[in-house]
Amino acid sequence: MRLPAWLLSDRAGLALLAVLVVLVLVVPALNLLVPSDHPLHLSAYTVTLLGKYLCYALLAISVDLVWGYMGILSLGHAAFFALGGYCFGMYLMRQIGARGVYGNPDLPDFMVFLNWHELPWYWQGFDQFWFAALMVLAVPGLLAFVFGWFAFRSRVSGVYLSIITQALTYALMLAFFRNEMGFGGNNGLTDFKEALGVPLHADGTRTVLFGLSALALAGGYLACRWLVSTRLGRVLVAIRDCEPRARFLGYRVERIKALVFTFSAMLAGVAGALYVPQVGIINPGEFAPLNSIEAVIWVAIGGRGTLVGAVVGAVLVNYAKTWLTGALPEAWLFALGGLFVAVTLLLPQGLIGWLRRREAAA
Repeated sequence: MRLPAWLLSDRAGLALLAVLVVLVLVVPALNLLVPSDHPLHLSAYTVTLLGKYLCYALLAISVDLVWGYMGILSLGHAAFFALGGYCFGMYLMRQIGARGVYGNPDLPDFMVFLNWHELPWYWQGFDQFWFAALMVLAVPGLLAFVFGWFAFRSRVSGVYLSIITQALTYALMLAFFRNEMGFGGNNGLTDFKEALGVPLHADGTRTVLFGLSALALAGGYLACRWLVSTRLGRVLVAIRDCEPRARFLGYRVERIKALVFTFSAMLAGVAGALYVPQVGIINPGEFAPLNSIEAVIWVAIGGRGTLVGAVVGAVLVNYAKTWLTGALPEAWLFALGGLFVAVTLLLPQGLIGWLRRREAAA
């Protein structure tokens, strides 16, 4: 089967897809087939850590789509990531049933502890996997569409739009911290047992979740790469470079922005949904504005407007975070800030942009 021209011309993207295919084949083999005392054995912890990196990479792609190609610096994409996580976390909580601490088959433990007597209406349906999967896309997408529709119609842009997106995720964080919201308050949702009848803590389940994360990242990358290679993608770049001119040429800029912003939020929601069963918890801290800022830093370091750079930046920065928070936990934020400043000054187009310039000069 012949690959489409837009993919054949994307050597970096083909390399990324090849790496993901290798990971999907190699990681489960090293975890399940290699004995635990062998040097090549990958522990369940490592598999989960790699799965988290892939979820972060998908979030980074969603940020790069709106920032790198449309010029919208969103400082609130963690909200869509967290909402997708909460939607799937609600499904996982409903699967606990009578195995909870309080043994109530109808109410999660935190509701029993808070003396709730019946399940809230917005929890209805989350005992079904298909409904939860639909909500993972619908809830972040609907919020992004409504927010984008009003913001873009009002022609809010630049730093003002960035501040509003940050205010959005901060407001959601404060709301989800309240016990009255019915989402576990400060503790969030945790103590998950199984999904689709399969125990989440089994090594086989963790490798499957890792594989699903890799497939979701590959699918998200292909969807975004296809989008930016079409005529609509060229319009996005035109809006980024000179929005008034694109508007003057007759393009409905606010509709295009709302459409792509919504799609980006849905990608972030999928990333959050895959993240939750691997880490075993979702709480309001995932809404923190700092998480959105970190995602922007990943994209800036990897290379804004490249998609592949977003993946590279997310994986490298989070690997560094894992190592530094273990070795020098108090130095991590300083290191992250210094790295961002250094890349901004020395590599304004990120690592991928630097590599492309070197390749062109060779």
